[in-house]
Amino acid sequence: MTTGADGADPRPLADRLRPQRLDELVGQTHLFAPGRPLRVALEAGRPHSMVLWGPPGTGKTTLARLIAGHCDAHFIALSAVLAGVKEVRAAVEEAQAVRAREARATVLFVDEVHRFNKAQQDAFLPFVEDGTVTFVGATTENPSFALNNALLSRARVYVLKRLEAAELGALIDRALADAQHGLGGRGLVADAPTRERLVLAADGDGRRLLGLLELAAELAEAEGRGFADAVIEVVQGGVRRFDRGGDLFHDQISALHKAVRGSAPDAALYWLARMIDGGCEPLYLARRIVRMASEDIGNADPRALRLALDAAETFERLGSPEGELALAQAVVYLACAAKSNAVYTAWQGALADARSHGTLEVPEHLRNAPTKLMKSLGYGRRYRYAHDEPDAYAAGETYLPDALAGRRYYDPVPRGLEIRIREKLERLRELDRLAREGRD
Repeated sequence: MTTGADGADPRPLADRLRPQRLDELVGQTHLFAPGRPLRVALEAGRPHSMVLWGPPGTGKTTLARLIAGHCDAHFIALSAVLAGVKEVRAAVEEAQAVRAREARATVLFVDEVHRFNKAQQDAFLPFVEDGTVTFVGATTENPSFALNNALLSRARVYVLKRLEAAELGALIDRALADAQHGLGGRGLVADAPTRERLVLAADGDGRRLLGLLELAAELAEAEGRGFADAVIEVVQGGVRRFDRGGDLFHDQISALHKAVRGSAPDAALYWLARMIDGGCEPLYLARRIVRMASEDIGNADPRALRLALDAAETFERLGSPEGELALAQAVVYLACAAKSNAVYTAWQGALADARSHGTLEVPEHLRNAPTKLMKSLGYGRRYRYAHDEPDAYAAGETYLPDALAGRRYYDPVPRGLEIRIREKLERLRELDRLAREGRD
């Protein structure tokens, strides 16, 4: 295992360099800069229960330890991956014993808290409520969906941000300079290109950065090669963060859809590339692209739907990476096409009426009449066959249930082919108006 400079510490570099004071913390200045509410509360010795929500490697565990240390509180750490109600109860009993014996508060840190089910989360509530523990949960998932409302109402949510390039650079400097806990004393120097490679591969994750740095140092030492060459080798094959179903996944598909809707082909291509590069299933993207063609383009350019379907079929035949180009072609076309959500809006309106008006009767003149009985009941009577009418249009005819007479769902936009569709519908509606006036 890796050791520190004196060969005695087997912990990973990221753990050895973990900050011991708030002033040593890298990043999260929006939470811990002087004068910020959370820092003020901690400096006053008044910690409160909280949920730390952020991507990996942003310091959630470090912050929990700093909070406990800053407030001289007993610290208990659990992982929701391994712990259950039994472990929660044992932690509470330990906290009660510490309070009785030492009159000290306890910070109970639960990593990956979103993995606890409702019963396990509920087990915390009485002890958070009575102050037995100050609860600090860490999660990479949106707390609104992952945690119970009862727990959220007793804990404040703080959002942690990915580390920026300058902050990651500061971590590199600290690791290479610290001879006691870091890599100082090995004579390692990171030039500008090397630093850039490390920062890019870390992708905002401080723990990943220090892990790569440590691997490169070990490789350089073991094989007697230059540190820059070792960094090149260890960072090869890195991919961007992508959680295949969590918040980052939904944020990225949302960005792709909105870029297409917003007629921004370059942005749409970027988000498509991000998702494919991150490991998203391309056939999922193909399905979403088909949806975009119907929802946001519709009849303004009906070719978009056909092109999206063709792209999906092309990918099924070619696979990756050849088929990815067809998806890119479809995304660019959709982003550049005329936009209309008129059919989407019309469909939502029709569904709402269908669900809210009960089982409305089909008007008699629209009913099928294959038998004499049906005909004797008036089914199909006075139905006007459109092809026998001038211009194949039965002016003044009605096709909706009586309770919905005159209802309009589809309102074509003045863009693309829907300009022509709008003109036609306006002309037909004028014929309906004249027909009704003639009957009056």
